[in-house]
Amino acid sequence: MGNLPELRKKIDEIDDKLLALLNRRAKIVLEIGKIKQKENLELHSPLREREILQRLDRENAGPFSNESIRAIFREVMSASLSLEGQLKVAYLGPKATFSHLASLQKYGTSAQLVPVGQIKDVFQEVEQGRADYGVVPIENSTDGTVTRTLDNFVDTTLRITGELFLEVHNYLISESSSIQNLKKVYSHPQPIMQCQRWIEKNLPHVQVVEVESTAKAAELSLNDPASGAIASEMAAKLYGLNILAKRIEDNVHNMTRFLIVSLKPIHRTGKDKTSILFSIKDRTGALYQILQPFAAAKINLTKIESRPSKKKPWEYFFYVDMEGHEEDPKVRKALSGLQDQCIFFKVLGSYPVGS
Repeated sequence: MGNLPELRKKIDEIDDKLLALLNRRAKIVLEIGKIKQKENLELHSPLREREILQRLDRENAGPFSNESIRAIFREVMSASLSLEGQLKVAYLGPKATFSHLASLQKYGTSAQLVPVGQIKDVFQEVEQGRADYGVVPIENSTDGTVTRTLDNFVDTTLRITGELFLEVHNYLISESSSIQNLKKVYSHPQPIMQCQRWIEKNLPHVQVVEVESTAKAAELSLNDPASGAIASEMAAKLYGLNILAKRIEDNVHNMTRFLIVSLKPIHRTGKDKTSILFSIKDRTGALYQILQPFAAAKINLTKIESRPSKKKPWEYFFYVDMEGHEEDPKVRKALSGLQDQCIFFKVLGSYPVGS
């Protein structure tokens, strides 16, 4: 095994080799960037990044987990891309929100992450070319669909080009060192819903106040030992607050699904999902008749959600996720048949299935 100094010397030697290899990799990235510019290709290739991560998953023999390897190489790829040109990503801010954490998970710390005040602003930043991508929450495993995101898809020109899942853990944080001192707790409505039973059991006499983000909740609890916030662990670190209780969400498998939006579509990978939005005339059995061809073609519908159109009373838009890419023959045929029966129809995008 060797003694401690000898083992540390071996680690130093390996680190030197890693450093040299990383810089060697970076030089190749720069050469690739020159070719892309010459051939007028996009600098960022999400599908290539996906291929790299999937290959590393297959090659990884441990003891690092695939999740750890992905996190390491996400930062390597993020830093490499910044050598060619910094990627701009809009998200629902401010810093330390769960949208911020999702953006970091997807694009790494070398990307320029742009916080905005509302979900509609994420769409606007990308539509107007001020950001390359936008990250928006679409649903949570505990409290369901994020309707503000869904509503923005009606008029946008953007395409869904990816999805990711973030395991969401809520923390009770405060300037105080004791739960007993709290008289008020701030948070965004979604974490409040996700922690409802815990709040009722552990904070029965505390006033719970809804605010626009978990980061804002943390900010409001600063310099007031009688108040706290339900937010992320990152928010506690960012604002220098004490963690009074960890992982207080009612569902231990609390996940939020995020969508990636951009101006350009993405090519098929063989393991894709397609999202559509449509509206139909109100008649008996209309929705059943429209969805029947998908069942006949054995296309699995993974999500169906209805939303008021806000244009006419009792008129609804239907949001549907399905397995497959819009370029797949059976999906293309089903979508063509559906479009003929709709008063409004829109393919929001086909994209790789997230993990």
